[in-house]
Amino acid sequence: MQDSPNELSVWTYRGYKLRPSEFNTALVHFYRAEIARANAWRSRLDVTTNWALVATGAAITFGFSDQYTNHSIIILNSVLITLFLFIEARRYRYYELWSYRVRLIETDFYAAMLIPPFKPRAEWSDKLAKSLLVPRFPISAWEAFGRRLRRNYLWIYMVLLLAWIAKLSLYPTPIGTWGELVQRAHIGIIPGVSVMLIVGLVYLTLIVIAIVTLRLRAASGEILPRHENLRQVEPKQPSE
Repeated sequence: MQDSPNELSVWTYRGYKLRPSEFNTALVHFYRAEIARANAWRSRLDVTTNWALVATGAAITFGFSDQYTNHSIIILNSVLITLFLFIEARRYRYYELWSYRVRLIETDFYAAMLIPPFKPRAEWSDKLAKSLLVPRFPISAWEAFGRRLRRNYLWIYMVLLLAWIAKLSLYPTPIGTWGELVQRAHIGIIPGVSVMLIVGLVYLTLIVIAIVTLRLRAASGEILPRHENLRQVEPKQPSE
């Protein structure tokens, strides 16, 4: 018994024949699996950000709990926040890998279904197959680092900086001059001037990274530039 024109095999393998309906079913299950993966890694991103927020809150609370608590606790917390940022940037690259596949299916398969005639882009299946055969991160480590820095961690760093300045300015007594602020900034044998220069250099480096990586737009989890100018297709009115 031969296949009807609507049930022609997409491909055959060892005697098995995959028909269009079966192909669509397999693709739907694959899409659901990739959505689950992307959601799992997205939740891991949120968990890392929560770690950073909890650590920041704890450091500030401990630093202001006693007037004689050393201000270095806030600086040490900044180092811990930087570690969280590196961890989150790595997790973001994994999230983008799964999100890249999801976006390919959404933009070049499902979206094509909604605009008749159904004509998916010729290269979308090749890109999807290549991602499965040779998995690679779709974005660089610098883009992931800069994106998470701009979205979340710059605000955390700013809160830590303000808390550090407030700690130096108000405890154990309010300062009267700039020189007194610099003198209080010392940590052990490291003079206050050196500490302030190091802190200023670190924050300047973070700002430069946030600006330089601003033009990196390979992330597929965001709005794709090639679909921003897609013309709105109006449905055809049925002829009377």
